[in-house]
Amino acid sequence: MIITMIAAAAENNALGKNNELIWHLPDDFKRFKAITSHHHIIMGRKTFETFPKLLPNRKHIVITRQKDYKREGVEVVQSLQDALKFSSEEKEVFIIGGGEIYKQALPYADKIELTRVHGTFEADAFFPEIDESKWKLIHSEYHSKDERHNYDFTYLTYIKPA
Repeated sequence: MIITMIAAAAENNALGKNNELIWHLPDDFKRFKAITSHHHIIMGRKTFETFPKLLPNRKHIVITRQKDYKREGVEVVQSLQDALKFSSEEKEVFIIGGGEIYKQALPYADKIELTRVHGTFEADAFFPEIDESKWKLIHSEYHSKDERHNYDFTYLTYIKPA
């Protein structure tokens, strides 16, 4: 199974503040949907609770310490290890946040799909630092800001060499 972390993070690794994204990048949302559709998506409870509804065509796996937490259409687990165990038959699974879950998942991850938002933002959730000695950048695609995107951003794909 390939474990892929997917995120949008600023140059200072900011992810969000008060359980909300700091920016609105429609093309990044489209890319997220294209990459994660028909896969398991693993996230923390706080990240899950920011969604207005379940994301279509994906199996939601929510990690929480709350023993009695239940949501319709969602697999609730107590740890990242439980989430990975639940998804062990999958070819690829996606870790979609938040900051704590990314930090826990980094040692297990095989791939990182990162949208680097060019700017520095005040935040309370951060993506872990990518150690360039352990990760290899295999793809980079720059997009400048336009009428729909307030910030320049770059799609980056990293893999952990075997």
